[in-house]
Amino acid sequence: MNRTLLVVARHSVAIALCVMFVAPVGFLLLTSFMSDSQALTSSYWPSSWHPSNYAEVFVRTPLPRYLLNTVLYALVATLFMLLSSVPAAYALAKLRWRGQGAVLVVIVCMMMIPPQVTTIPLYLMWANAGLTGTLWPLVLPMLFGDAFSIFLLRQFLLTIPGEYLDAARVDGCGEWRTLLRVVLPMARPGIAAAALFQFFYAWNDYYGPLLYTSENEHNWTLSLGLASFRTLHHVQWNLVSAATILTMVPVIVLFFFAQRAFVQGVALTGVKG
Repeated sequence: MNRTLLVVARHSVAIALCVMFVAPVGFLLLTSFMSDSQALTSSYWPSSWHPSNYAEVFVRTPLPRYLLNTVLYALVATLFMLLSSVPAAYALAKLRWRGQGAVLVVIVCMMMIPPQVTTIPLYLMWANAGLTGTLWPLVLPMLFGDAFSIFLLRQFLLTIPGEYLDAARVDGCGEWRTLLRVVLPMARPGIAAAALFQFFYAWNDYYGPLLYTSENEHNWTLSLGLASFRTLHHVQWNLVSAATILTMVPVIVLFFFAQRAFVQGVALTGVKG
């Protein structure tokens, strides 16, 4: 008993933080099984269990279509980000060229620009191209790189010893071949971390889909569909909670299987400056 109390005392801060993060999810899960009349009352435990709330969500809203749109948005945006950001990070970390420091400063400054600043010109550009109402305005910019991903990958690539790259060049490898054959296999944790950051951002993105796809419900994502569902059924918090749980499950499962690569990539990033 004394040993148990000692362990609890040593980890009291961690336990308190764990409760703070887990309690809202637990409350949401319990609410999703409540009846409509019991939701958001003083009773935190369902008086009767209603798993049919989850089936009702699929009846009330086209959740599979929202899920498909979200998966397409997240996967394509992540793929485009990797195709553009990995070579850019490699150039900033392992090559030496004139203006390199200035470009790095510009990238850091781009990370600080609120997206609302560029909303109007970008929207007009995509509207003139006839792409509003689709997911293209959300994924095509990723082909030109993402400032945060470039900086994150650059910091990770700095931890790779330059001797490996020099050996590859001595063997006759060009820069692209060195990147593909030497750097990418060694940078898998950092690439996985950057990919997960981008995937989670796209999965939870509400501002972008609201701006570009709100006029076409067929291309709505889960975040936009969930917000609309909450508006339409604002008194049925049991259904809203069930829809929220269904939205959270895929990313929780993904992080559970990829957490080792994610944590390793984040831990090793920034070892060198």
